[in-house]
Amino acid sequence: MKTHTTHYTVVKGDTLSAIAARFGTTVERLVEWNHIADRDRIPIGLDLLVAEPSPSESYVPFPGAGFFTSTQDDRIIMSMGIRLVQEDCSAWLPPEGPTSLWTKTARESYAMWQRKLGYRGSDADGIPGLASWTKLKVPYFNNEGD
Repeated sequence: MKTHTTHYTVVKGDTLSAIAARFGTTVERLVEWNHIADRDRIPIGLDLLVAEPSPSESYVPFPGAGFFTSTQDDRIIMSMGIRLVQEDCSAWLPPEGPTSLWTKTARESYAMWQRKLGYRGSDADGIPGLASWTKLKVPYFNNEGD
């Protein structure tokens, strides 16, 4: 049986256990697939992957603009940063490079990407949006050895 990727947007009152039950999966899988740091706090508007990604779908789904806060520390950000460097959209100065932290430099780098796509003004503020994130094609981390 072929599984297709399904996404769900978190709404007020949602819990991971309720979402897992609704989509026939487990909290542990939701945490793994979506790189969730705090199981007790899932932001409203977060776009969750709720079914196992197929081999042809190896990109991180848009985690929602609310994911990108000054306290965020997640390997999705590292993967995003690596893609930005590959796209020549890097505000990091050597020997500095992308990290798992959402920093001013990460935001500046993402703004460079948005401008590369032709966005201007408030559309190039460095906060990822669905369209620009989808075009960046941020790959999943390989979990082997974790």
